[in-house]
Amino acid sequence: MATFLGSSPAFLLSPVAKPHVSCSQSSRPPSQPPNGEQPQPQQSVQARPQAPRPKRAGGADSTDWVASSLTRRFGIGAGLAWAGFLAVGVVSEQLKTRLEVAQQQANTKDVEQEQEVVLPNGIRYYEMRVGGGDVPRPGDLVVIDLQGRVSGGEAFVDTFGEGKRPLALVMGSRPYTRGMCEGVEYVLRSMKAGGKRRVIVPPSLGFGDDGADFGEEGAQIPPRATLEYVVRVDKVSIAPA
Repeated sequence: MATFLGSSPAFLLSPVAKPHVSCSQSSRPPSQPPNGEQPQPQQSVQARPQAPRPKRAGGADSTDWVASSLTRRFGIGAGLAWAGFLAVGVVSEQLKTRLEVAQQQANTKDVEQEQEVVLPNGIRYYEMRVGGGDVPRPGDLVVIDLQGRVSGGEAFVDTFGEGKRPLALVMGSRPYTRGMCEGVEYVLRSMKAGGKRRVIVPPSLGFGDDGADFGEEGAQIPPRATLEYVVRVDKVSIAPA
């Protein structure tokens, strides 16, 4: 017995160390997919894409649709904010118009000495004020003040003065506005907004051999009359559709 213990191997005499198991790591090996397949990486969950918002025919969103959509989703405050945004756009257009008017007025200058200009068609005019705005083109809406008379006679049209309304016409349209004639329209083609001219129109570009009778005002233009006009261009703009 003593001999057996004395010849016992060393591993029987040394204490057996217990394996240390950590709580933070699992001794369980990771599971492997069957058939040696590689594990697929975990995909992150993405938000579902929103359905495209409806559009009007032609691809343009309606401002009414935008306002109503904002109101439904975010409340009346968002709808009011959109209305405010549109109001800012209107104000910017008004400011743009005011700037254009201010620029036109700044570039408009009175002529110190009138000089006669004779055109090939027989019209004569004297520049009284050089305009600083746009030149009217065919189809444009033109607002003018007009005074016309037969040479040496009384005025048959006069829109100058307080309380009188200017004339509005579309360039190239017929019939002419009361008191207008072909000669006046011809002169307007080379005038700028803000400009003013004194014009002498021969009978061929006035009311011709027939003359004119304005009836209600009691003014009559005799046949083959030479006409004298004062023309002032107040505004040139695109005619409404």
